[in-house]
Amino acid sequence: MFMPRIVISTQTNPYLNIAVEQYLLSQPSDGEVTMYLWRNCRTVVIGQNQNPYAECDVERLEADGGYLMRRRTGGGAVYHDLGNLNFSFVVPYERYDLERQFGVLQQAVSSYGLATEVSGRNDVLCCGRKFSGNAFAKAKHQRLHHGTVLIRTDVEELQRYLKPKPAKLQRHGVASVQSRVVNLSELEPEVTAEGMIPRMVSAFERVYGAPAEYLDFDALASLPAVQEICTSFADPEWKYGRWRHFVAQRSAQFDWGSVELSAVVDESLGKVGEVLIASDSLFPDAIAAAQHLLLGASVFAAPTVRCDDGQTQRIVEDIVALLYGCENGISSMWAY
Repeated sequence: MFMPRIVISTQTNPYLNIAVEQYLLSQPSDGEVTMYLWRNCRTVVIGQNQNPYAECDVERLEADGGYLMRRRTGGGAVYHDLGNLNFSFVVPYERYDLERQFGVLQQAVSSYGLATEVSGRNDVLCCGRKFSGNAFAKAKHQRLHHGTVLIRTDVEELQRYLKPKPAKLQRHGVASVQSRVVNLSELEPEVTAEGMIPRMVSAFERVYGAPAEYLDFDALASLPAVQEICTSFADPEWKYGRWRHFVAQRSAQFDWGSVELSAVVDESLGKVGEVLIASDSLFPDAIAAAQHLLLGASVFAAPTVRCDDGQTQRIVEDIVALLYGCENGISSMWAY
């Protein structure tokens, strides 16, 4: 008998919460779908390929006792606090269904009398404004769809920490972060993060047509494997890496996301000696493929792009074309 599963976090530490999610994703599939609900204290969460210093005021955030967390999925930067509810769907490949997964969130919100719509790459809107951003990943056995629900998030703090790019704001035709997003409680005062949880549970059971089994969060969180993952997410090298000194030399906005490039050329070898790619693309594997292809490539001719799927092919081709800005190879603007 199919029995969907639910995990509800009892903690607000972002590294522990994301570690439980990653542990669930890493497990072999037994055909069941798991919904995981969690909340973080003051945290800026960035995508796998993003430059933290370009996305948020890191010094101010950490001085205020907040956390920077780099997730292992693509997408852009988001702000979490206790007025924000996070959800994760960990789904076997054969059951993965975006419409169904978004339907859980939409049904939960509609129970408050609010109509919603899925928009663009990964947003869910209410009254034309974004209240949920989503990101996606693939693991060996299962797939991940996770997102945020802005309910009573402190928008002033969101603006205090996040640094939206002017190009992104212009693309959305708005003037600020605050005008792009909306708290559901602003549209319906009865909505609370605590009250949304049972509604998400009810919607989950309706959409999947079966009562759910509850897994114990504290038991999961105490597993040595989860503690090890938690430590890896808190590691400064994972969070910051080489981004402290990153200076974008070229940037562009594509329909699949934004990208910034920095490259160092080994003049003696005529090869790309180092390349960093910052991007909010929802396809982190494509960004990794582009970086792998470009590292060590000749500066005189762009490498040939051959990828297994069309989406990755297109993203890698766009990035290669951005780096090789002239027919004769990499132009003299690149650092040596």
